[in-house]
Amino acid sequence: MLDAVRYVTDNAVKWRAMPAGFPAWDRVYAFFRRWRDKGLAREFHDRLRQRARRAEGRDVEPTAAIIDSQSVKGAASVPATSRGYDGGKKINGRRRHIITDSIGLLLTVLVTAADVTDRQAARVMLPRLREKFRKITLIWADGGYTGRLVTWAREKLQLTLEIVKRSDDMSGFVVLPRRWCVERTLGWLMRSLRLVRDFETLPASSETFVYFSMAMLMSRRIAIPAPAAEQLAGTSPCHGGGPTLP
Repeated sequence: MLDAVRYVTDNAVKWRAMPAGFPAWDRVYAFFRRWRDKGLAREFHDRLRQRARRAEGRDVEPTAAIIDSQSVKGAASVPATSRGYDGGKKINGRRRHIITDSIGLLLTVLVTAADVTDRQAARVMLPRLREKFRKITLIWADGGYTGRLVTWAREKLQLTLEIVKRSDDMSGFVVLPRRWCVERTLGWLMRSLRLVRDFETLPASSETFVYFSMAMLMSRRIAIPAPAAEQLAGTSPCHGGGPTLP
């Protein structure tokens, strides 16, 4: 069943187009729906993240995080009630808001309509993050999270929201300290064809596919030696510089 869900995540096939070597498509979909509704996909993902952090020589619970978002086009199956228009990116669909640890592993995800701003989503995500990860005290973010959110996070949640901005003399693509780490994670998600566009009727299904996509990545990193895993993903700790090339 897990292999079948991973196949759908990786190849974006329709449920009814499940290859004959897997269980019947309706059984696989029922399995996916049960894991989505009971939160089992997130629990499975979180346990893998703990093992992946141990394999990197880090504590199970992080102390710092990075937040960002990604807008993706919505397919015809996405209802009008849960889709919107991102005027900045000129995308009609949904937006994935994610928070990662300092090595790019996913901590939490929220899928909204594309017209939901970063600040609005952060007011939902940060209290959840604070409740689940009590050791996190510092979060890096881009300019979309400036304003009263910074004061609110400090006073209400005891979280320091540090804004990493581009300088005025920068032009074109520039690797920014800390922020590149979460942007790399968003790039990892786009390797799963199911996430290249949002095909899901329910935002909860989109979130579940994000967890399965990251679970696939972490499974590979746990199963192979650390140096080879770093080359496979192009990973390095998210310090001030950019990614280490393979």
